[in-house]
Amino acid sequence: MAQKGEVLVEVRDMCKNFGVTVALNHVNIQFKRGEIRGLIGENGSGKSTVSSIIAGIQSATSGEMFYKGKPWKPATSLEASSNGIGMIVQEAGTIPGITVAENIFLGNYKPFKKGPFVDRGKMNAAAKAALEKVGITNINPAFPTSRYDMQERKLIEIAKVMAGDPELFIVDETTTALSHSGRELLYQIMHKAAESGKAVVFISHDLAELMEHCDTLTILRDGVIIDSLEKKDFEANDIKHKMVGREVKDNYYRSDNDGYEDEVVLKADCITTMKDLLCFSLELHQGEILGIGGLSECGMHGLGRALYGLDEVVDGQVVLTKDNVVVKNAETAFRHKMGYVSKNRDQESLELNASIGANIQSVGYRKNRIFGPFISGKKEKKYAELMVDELAIKCVSIWQPVRAMSGGNKQKVVFGKWIADDADILILDCPTRGVDIGVKASMYQLIYDMKKRGKSIIMISEEMPELTGMADRLLIMKDGKINGEFFRKDGYHEHELIECMI
Repeated sequence: MAQKGEVLVEVRDMCKNFGVTVALNHVNIQFKRGEIRGLIGENGSGKSTVSSIIAGIQSATSGEMFYKGKPWKPATSLEASSNGIGMIVQEAGTIPGITVAENIFLGNYKPFKKGPFVDRGKMNAAAKAALEKVGITNINPAFPTSRYDMQERKLIEIAKVMAGDPELFIVDETTTALSHSGRELLYQIMHKAAESGKAVVFISHDLAELMEHCDTLTILRDGVIIDSLEKKDFEANDIKHKMVGREVKDNYYRSDNDGYEDEVVLKADCITTMKDLLCFSLELHQGEILGIGGLSECGMHGLGRALYGLDEVVDGQVVLTKDNVVVKNAETAFRHKMGYVSKNRDQESLELNASIGANIQSVGYRKNRIFGPFISGKKEKKYAELMVDELAIKCVSIWQPVRAMSGGNKQKVVFGKWIADDADILILDCPTRGVDIGVKASMYQLIYDMKKRGKSIIMISEEMPELTGMADRLLIMKDGKINGEFFRKDGYHEHELIECMI
């Protein structure tokens, strides 16, 4: 019988190269039964790479792996899953065009087959049991997955992985897509798995949650393991220093108390949508960082979409007050120098199969024209390369596909296209989701620099520290309405903010 502390998976001398980029450089690591091992490091440090190789998603360039003491080299994720290794991937891991049940049992329909046909009733019942097993009762397995939002789709992924009762459970940057209740559910699943003698790998940029929930913590930097620590040795500043190789101050937010102009540049006048908002009003001023906070389901993400014209406003209107333009759709918003960074980066803010350059250039055709509809390739190249240099985007060249990049560098590309286009109003929905502390610090500096240049920014976030650290004014939402308004000049008091949220 397997014992706690027994090595379940071992990686020896693993290297992984993507062209000239070294993602893993002679990595050695063990994952033990009964242990939650955290992996932390800056974006591109190799955390997801080593995990995805173990889970059969990609192959190593060199090195070897052992699973239960035997050589391990899975050809596919399906092979890994059927042998007891399950991984929740960082971005979308469900297919929207099929049902919840079909997603949960994707590649494993055999138990439900009657001849050439699938017994959907039996499969739906099994999917319902799989969802309930991990505490999810509000998702119908017969419904299309596209019917559910980003968080609910992530919960479906968790149910899918746990339905296979994995012996190694890998959680890759999953909590950033979940609300507080969703995170608590995941933590319970992780601890239960470890207590039953399974091994858990927990990848996160949230140092506080790693320190709370992990037994051991491995720090990676530039594809190399810098250190592995036991829980008794966890110390936040020490871990941060080892992650980035330099001192990272606890406070990397703005320290000033500068205000903003009286002039209103964007106004939502009693807007109502089919989803989240009922007669919602706000004003955004010139040079203001307006924070929008609340619990995940409060309506703030729908607000960002409505302000940019992505969700239909059925009553009231969003107005750009300088030119008295009504924002009826995203095309109008874009033409009038508005930008939008979606919480759902890979699906809504990037074209993953296109290059870095193509993504940055995608909104810059006005600046790269020669005459009429004709665009200069030379101008476009210079335009994209300037952003790559300015934002220190890690890449081989601007021709590198975005899908091969780390989360933080993807987010820099998203920011880059709007900064290059010189947007006057930016709506940022969870702008630092899934990025490391080094990238966060540079994102906050970019946001502050834009404010100083007179840009107006709406910053939507589920992370209260970044809102209180960056916002001039903060609106707390609850049930699709404003439940509190607070000002930087008066100081933000956390207990008051939380009281308005709950």
